[in-house]
Amino acid sequence: MLRVGCLLAGLAATGAWSQSVSPSAPVRILVGAPAGGSTDTMARAVAQAMGQQLGRTVVVENRPGAGGNLAAEAVARAAPDGQTLLMSFTSHAINASLYPRLPFDPVKDFTPLTMVSTSPSVLVAHPSLAANNVAELVALAKAKPGQLNFAIGALGSSLHLAGEAFKLKAGVFIVNIPYRGTAPAVQDVLAGQVELMFAAVGNVQQHIRAGKLKALGVTSPHRLPVLPDVPAIADTLPGFESSAWFGLFGPAKMAPELLRTWSDAARAAVQSPDVRRRIEAEGASAVGNSPQEFARFVVADIARWREVVKFSGAKPE
Repeated sequence: MLRVGCLLAGLAATGAWSQSVSPSAPVRILVGAPAGGSTDTMARAVAQAMGQQLGRTVVVENRPGAGGNLAAEAVARAAPDGQTLLMSFTSHAINASLYPRLPFDPVKDFTPLTMVSTSPSVLVAHPSLAANNVAELVALAKAKPGQLNFAIGALGSSLHLAGEAFKLKAGVFIVNIPYRGTAPAVQDVLAGQVELMFAAVGNVQQHIRAGKLKALGVTSPHRLPVLPDVPAIADTLPGFESSAWFGLFGPAKMAPELLRTWSDAARAAVQSPDVRRRIEAEGASAVGNSPQEFARFVVADIARWREVVKFSGAKPE
């Protein structure tokens, strides 16, 4: 509750900055991931729409590294003048437990503006695996502890920890096989070198349709429209849920009028037909909630991932 209070207090703080900002100066949205990925795609879609609404130049600047922490630190240290924003993702919550000493506080040093989207993942397997649904997989894993493998695209990522949450919930031991990126991990599952993987829907949907991978379950509470024949993992493991999220933040202590301006523009962008189409093309769902709702979500998500990170024993790469 104290952390929620700190975060909401940050939303209302008046804050003042020492220099005036020219309305012609470009606004930067920092992204802690490489160009071309989902976070970058979300940022560019929202930036363009926000710029059109406000008559401002809004540019996306990629600063990958340290699980998104490099970009987050830059925004945490920026003036709260609306010129520097952050498009972050699930790692913002995971890193609070994953990194023993962050150079910023993921709650107190930011002003949440809106959650842009959520993106459930899907548990896929090579067609040769002797399990065709989650119940059969759990039974197989219990019969063969330590003999099945999960491909992990990035240690400490939401997809890695989806696997850890699955093992925790199901009470099974499945070995992690780390890779340097999602693409090589998917390729080894396709080749049958590794049996299982949690993957973003957009990265494996074509392989599922082609029969090169079989989908055992989605991580959302209910079935997804893009995969209507794939049940939710929660149907077998009640309460299981693991979705990536993408959200827009500013530095802490943004003035209330500035917060309203950017939050309203971001939410309108997310709800526009063009941006919604671009979000859905990534296998995600548009959100566009209020700053207060997003603030409460971030605090709850940090607490939710803490148990999973502890169980996994994951360390920063």
